[in-house]
Amino acid sequence: MKSATVSHDAPSPRAPPVGIGWRHPHYAELLETQQALGFIEVHSENFFVPGGPARAVLREGRARYPVSLHGVGLSLGSASGIDEWHLDQLARLVREIDPVRISDHASFARGVLPGATGPATVHAADLLPVPFSREALDAMCANVQRVQDRLRRPIAVENLSAYLRWQDADMSETQFLSTLAQRTGCSLLVDVNNIYVNALNAQLLGEPGAPLEACRQWLDQIPGEVVAEIHLAGHVHCGDIVIDDHGSRVSEAVWMLYRHAIARFGAVPTLIEWDTGVPSLAVLLDEATRAREAATAALRPTPSGASAPVETLA
Repeated sequence: MKSATVSHDAPSPRAPPVGIGWRHPHYAELLETQQALGFIEVHSENFFVPGGPARAVLREGRARYPVSLHGVGLSLGSASGIDEWHLDQLARLVREIDPVRISDHASFARGVLPGATGPATVHAADLLPVPFSREALDAMCANVQRVQDRLRRPIAVENLSAYLRWQDADMSETQFLSTLAQRTGCSLLVDVNNIYVNALNAQLLGEPGAPLEACRQWLDQIPGEVVAEIHLAGHVHCGDIVIDDHGSRVSEAVWMLYRHAIARFGAVPTLIEWDTGVPSLAVLLDEATRAREAATAALRPTPSGASAPVETLA
C-alpha cells in the first residue's frame, strides 16, 4: 500500500477586500452586472440630499455591496471646529446606509475671517495641509473626537497629497498621524499614491534621497494596527509639479509601494480611486484584479530566514 503524501505547503494567503470608487458613469452598469467586489466607495457629500434619485441609487448599491463613505468636507484640521450642518447631514446618511467605513482627510478647508458685520466663514476649493505642530494636532484631535462622538463610531483619517508645506513643525507627518490615532481611537486611511506624489515633489524641490525609499520609510513608521484602508490611484506630471489627479492607472512605483504596505500592514481593504477622465468599468475592474494579485503575492510567506527583496524601478 502506498502511503499518503502530506503537503507541508503554506495555505494560500487570502487577498484583502478590494473595491472601486463608484462614480456616476457606472451606477447602472454595476447594479446590473453585480461584479465581484469587496466593497464600493462613494463621496459622502454627493448623497447628502435626503430622498431623491442619488440616495435611492446608493441604497441599491448598499443592498449589493458593503459601502464605504469617503468625505472631503469635514475639514478635520480647521481651528474653527466642525461645521455642525455638515456633520448633521453625514450622521443622517450614516444612519440610513450603515457604511462599513467612514473616512475624511487630515486637512482643513474652512476658516473664519473677520467681516464688516461680524465673523464670516470661508471655504477653500481644495484640501489644504495642516502644520504638523502640537497646536494643529490638538485641534484635529478635538474635531475627530467631535465627529466620532456624533457618529458613535470611529472614523479613518487619510494622509494628504500637499503642494505647499508649513514651516512650523514639531513632528513628522507619520508622528502626527500616529499620535492622532493614539489619542482619539480613530484609524488611518493610507493613500499610497499621495505618499509617492509628495516624495516626487520633494525631489523636484531638490531634497535629497530617493522617493521610493522615502515612501518605504514613511510606511514603516506607521503602526500597522491603526490602518483601516488603503487607497491606490494615478497621478500626473504637470511641468514642475506632480498632481494627485486620480486620472490614470496606478503607476508601477505605487504598485511596488502597495506590496510593501500590504506586507507591513496585512490584508487591509484596498480601493482603486479614479475621479477624472473616468474610464470604462472594465478598466477599474482590471485595476482591482491587479490589486488582489499584488496583495496576495505580498502576503505569501517567504522561505524561512529569507527577507523579501527590495523592489526597484528598472
